[in-house]
Amino acid sequence: MAILSADYTNLDYEAMAQAIGLKAKHVPMLLASFLEEATASITQLESAIVSNDLATVASQAHAVKGSAGNLRLNELYEMSKDMELAAKANDTVFDYIGHLQALKSIMDTITL
Repeated sequence: MAILSADYTNLDYEAMAQAIGLKAKHVPMLLASFLEEATASITQLESAIVSNDLATVASQAHAVKGSAGNLRLNELYEMSKDMELAAKANDTVFDYIGHLQALKSIMDTITL
């Protein structure tokens, strides 16, 4: 359950498109949609962490995990997965805040 870092500023749209079975011209639209939805989930995650609502942490982490996995944003996927599993296990010592901050930092590197 390590906190990861990644820099997605120079995503290879061609490779990403090939990995998900689309054309590269569709990648910016998918990334924009991901950022919009993931940002909303991150906001809800933050509130849930503050209020110790692990059910909401699990569901919002799951949402980020799914979208990140579909786009092959592996570090975001792995950290969201770790957060989701910890919340589902009612793990009260997991570093939710650290993971949340890392998720935000990584998402900030995604440029369109």
